Amino acid sequence: MGLTTSLFTGLTGLAAGSQSISTAGNNIANVNTNAFKSSRVNFETQISQTSSSGSAPDGTIGGTNPSQTGLGNRVGSITRDFSNGAIGPTGVNTDLALEGDGFFIVDDGGTQRYTRNGNFSVDRDFNLTTSSGGLVQGFGVDDEFNVVEGVLTNITLPTGVTTIASPTTEVRFAGNLNAGGEVATQGSLTELQPLFSDAAGTVPATAATPLASLFTAAGTQAFGAGDLITISSGTRGGAAIPDRTFEVNATLTPGNDAADDAGTTLGDFAEFVEDIFGIDTVTPVTGGQPQPGVTINNGVLSIRSNIGTANGVSLSGNNLIVNRNTSPATPLAFENVEEATGESTITTFAAFDSLGNPLQINLVTVLVGQDENGTQWELFATAEDDTDLDTYLGRGSAAFNSDGQLLNVADAVINLDRANTGAGNPLSVQLSFLDPDGSVTALVDSASTLRSLSQDGFPIGTLENFDVGGDGTVTGTFSNGLRRTLGRIPVATFANNNGLVEVGGSLFEAENNSGDPSIVTAGTAGSGSVVARALELSNVELSDEFVNLITASTGFSAASRIITTSDELIQELLNLVR
Repeated sequence: MGLTTSLFTGLTGLAAGSQSISTAGNNIANVNTNAFKSSRVNFETQISQTSSSGSAPDGTIGGTNPSQTGLGNRVGSITRDFSNGAIGPTGVNTDLALEGDGFFIVDDGGTQRYTRNGNFSVDRDFNLTTSSGGLVQGFGVDDEFNVVEGVLTNITLPTGVTTIASPTTEVRFAGNLNAGGEVATQGSLTELQPLFSDAAGTVPATAATPLASLFTAAGTQAFGAGDLITISSGTRGGAAIPDRTFEVNATLTPGNDAADDAGTTLGDFAEFVEDIFGIDTVTPVTGGQPQPGVTINNGVLSIRSNIGTANGVSLSGNNLIVNRNTSPATPLAFENVEEATGESTITTFAAFDSLGNPLQINLVTVLVGQDENGTQWELFATAEDDTDLDTYLGRGSAAFNSDGQLLNVADAVINLDRANTGAGNPLSVQLSFLDPDGSVTALVDSASTLRSLSQDGFPIGTLENFDVGGDGTVTGTFSNGLRRTLGRIPVATFANNNGLVEVGGSLFEAENNSGDPSIVTAGTAGSGSVVARALELSNVELSDEFVNLITASTGFSAASRIITTSDELIQELLNLVR
């Protein structure tokens, strides 16, 4: 019966209007929900009732069309608008927004889910979480702070807790060495006043003479058992070296500096002086150069430095201090006899051991040769922070062509002793004279200039802050000024976003028609980029939703009229039999 059918047709209109109003109401209710995506109801017709089928023309009569009566409508689909909402800056470093396609990945109680709402925070375990406690997933880093892709893990941001330190492995230099300088031919010569093995001053002391049996020319005993001999304010290359103490006829006393020494003979003291001035006594000399080292001849202790003015040793009478154990000190004096020669320069640079201890290393470059092929230089490295007494670290060489360009560097790795410090031992440092940011040349100038550009070690630092880049890379700022990668927040994209199922809390799950997630770095493979310190706002347009409400309410009212009209007509039909 047609009137009865119209009741059900009107009912479908009421259901459609109700669904449309409900959808618009949900959109309006979430107008302030971060990253909310508005929905739209799409309607389609119900199956129609066919009164008669159509027929084809047969030559004698024309064709007829089918006769159908519609039976109302139904919801065909409800689709989300996944277009971007506006980006609202917040200034909070844990707030993230996505500009473009994609979703953040969340471990929600063991289930992998996805969200556009980047209103994150850090929990007590330093995990980056959603407002409902879901763990934001990403890629971690290895020991060298390189991102390890492929395995998702919790993003952790241990601000105020994580500390780092790293040893120096390479130091890069730049500058120019004066190729027109004087070629080095000798080191400096400094002599201590003559000492004797007898009070009469007739038998010159030798290396084997006991320190307690040394006498001056005046017959005064030079040292006694327990005396402390201090080399104070001595210089090497014009730079002062730290005071160093030698104890006569004793082992090291508790509390003495670890670099102090002790011994019984004049030879022991000579070795002590050789060590504290960092003199290379092993490398053979050439061209008739005097052999560097500390020697004892005819009772005179002589200090011959390595070649080059920057290696020259200088001591005077005031540089030798003797604290007598039992009687007043005997005045002993040094005399600077010869100056070191040769174009040279000294560069002091910082390095760090594996515990982050700062260390100072001195590098001396000395011109040792000039010919038609270019210039040749020798490198001397010393460090007062070396844990053994000997401050000499090593010796290398560098050669430059006739255009002043570096040809090669040999033996450019130095090793610092870090024994009994808890740090890795030894500390090996590569000296790099050719660097992308600059290099060392050997051209004629007024003087040699050499400086360290950079070194790759750093002292202890605590994570103070972090930022997230457009590709999702999380970079931490440490108290020592360094910035290191802490992880990366990737983006999941789907072939069909509307195939996702919303599970509440602004979270989605993948389902049959969404396709599997493609997890990529933000900004690649069609995915959006991450905007830090901001949140994506809802993409609901209130004006559109109000128009939808008006349209839906009008349709609802019209459908209700179909029902009331059909009811009135049925009542009239029933009144015919009264």
